[in-house]
Amino acid sequence: MLKRIRTDQVKLGMFIQRLEGNWFRHPFWKARFVLDDPARLRALRNSAVQWVLIDAGKGCDVAQPITEPARTVSPSARPGPAGLAPAGRRADALSPEIARAERLARAAGKAINRLFLETRLGKQIAASDIAPVVDDIYASVQRNIYAFGGLLRCQSDQVHLYRHALAVSALMVALARRMGLPPDEARAAGMVGLLMDTALAQISAETGVADYRNLPEDVAQGHVLLAMTQLRAAGDIPRAVLTGCLQHHERLDGTGYPQGLSGDAIGTLARMAAVCDDFDQMVSGGLAAGPLDPAHALDAIRAKEAGYDAAIVDRLVEAVGIYPIGSVVRLRSGRVAMVVDQDDADTALPVVRIFAALGPGGMVALRPTTLALGQCYGEDAIVGIADPPGLNGQPFADLRAEIMAGAVRASAR
Repeated sequence: MLKRIRTDQVKLGMFIQRLEGNWFRHPFWKARFVLDDPARLRALRNSAVQWVLIDAGKGCDVAQPITEPARTVSPSARPGPAGLAPAGRRADALSPEIARAERLARAAGKAINRLFLETRLGKQIAASDIAPVVDDIYASVQRNIYAFGGLLRCQSDQVHLYRHALAVSALMVALARRMGLPPDEARAAGMVGLLMDTALAQISAETGVADYRNLPEDVAQGHVLLAMTQLRAAGDIPRAVLTGCLQHHERLDGTGYPQGLSGDAIGTLARMAAVCDDFDQMVSGGLAAGPLDPAHALDAIRAKEAGYDAAIVDRLVEAVGIYPIGSVVRLRSGRVAMVVDQDDADTALPVVRIFAALGPGGMVALRPTTLALGQCYGEDAIVGIADPPGLNGQPFADLRAEIMAGAVRASAR
């Protein structure tokens, strides 16, 4: 039974069905949950939300006394840090969030595809259109900061523009978490990642260029101002999001566009977007140099210190790991592997998928196996980064997607 009550009537044990008011003004990432944390209750009462819809059939009623018993959690059921295999989980298994992120990425990809298509047809974008996607991305990042973005880094079956929007949004949320930003700013960061390139789809359609990466540079640069026209027309996109989208190609040294801003004139969300956007473009092959290994892409980002905020770059490294998912590494044993998951206790010891060996005649394919370096007791270790390999003439992007898919399937067995 649904009931609409005032926020000051809310008590522990109630099932929150909906929080009324602007999505950006309440302190929670999702609206449907059992309120069982006193800190969340205080946050709700101190928020701008005035009315709440509760489901008395799933939780306590407004007139019902609250007698919530203390709950105990057995050690085997207690969640550990993301990336560490809990008791009962195979040492070669991936984080459960990887498989969940795969399903989420496909659903979110369809939503973004539809959003960009409708934008091309003249439909105005509303914050409410993309709020569910940001919610899902944030929830995944909360469960495992590396999984969703890392998985997208290894996908090649989605349209590049849509995959890029999701990947940058995930990077922005993960980066916001590492920077300790409050929830409203983290929401805005994820929204900037999704919206900043919406106009590229329209420009590609109008020019007849199927892939926006093939647009002339001067034409492509027009997407920033066109996106501003579209987003401002929506009327409900927060100012911080608009500013982040407008400035995401500006650089601290003044070499960016469209306004040639520099230094303190560039906002925090735009500084974050500059780093996340370029990192994913480097990894996915969106730039002229072709796809870079994610670890090499981090090196390239660090080398451009004049254009990026150094403190934000440091937090990006924390958000993706020393060896980001998708990196191809050389092992002490002479084998070649791809990073498929992280160990949050030590990102220098990730989970890898071994797929080849280095021999006198080059790289030889091996039967793929998954190895958690943090749990192999020194059996093997990373000694360096391998250049993105081709194996039997297979493009690296396709090989990377195949390796990750194989790791997910093996983990599910």
